[in-house]
Amino acid sequence: MSRSGIARAGLIVVALCLPYGAAGAASSPFAAMAGTWSGGGTLSTTDGAQERLRCRATYNVAGGGGELRLNLRCASQSYNFDLAGNVEYRDGAISGSWSEATRNASGTISGRATADHVDAAARGDNFSANLSLTTRGSRQSVSIRPQGTNVTGVSLALNRR
Repeated sequence: MSRSGIARAGLIVVALCLPYGAAGAASSPFAAMAGTWSGGGTLSTTDGAQERLRCRATYNVAGGGGELRLNLRCASQSYNFDLAGNVEYRDGAISGSWSEATRNASGTISGRATADHVDAAARGDNFSANLSLTTRGSRQSVSIRPQGTNVTGVSLALNRR
């Protein structure tokens, strides 16, 4: 094997032996989400009503960008929710767990992520929802579409604080 072939093989071995966070941080969508966000949006119900929501989100990113701890608290005139989760990112896929304190609900989350966009499904014993989140600079949009509840959708626009 030539010196350049040995050097290439050595670089490949080093890259494969690095912890995930060191190799995957640049491509993790979580890095752009880190910090505290606030804003609002609307909550829609099956009877056609809409309520204004005020929300605050905190995203703690660890593991070189491959791990995310999140907390999203929102309130309207009739609804409150306090969502927490722990999610991991690997090779374009996300997976983890979530819990909602006001309704004592919990479950799993899985989906796909790119540099600025996350599409996921949250599943639990008595709850399921699809989630879409896009982060661009200091703005973030969140869409939550529950199934089997009187809430048909939540749309949020958040800004980094």
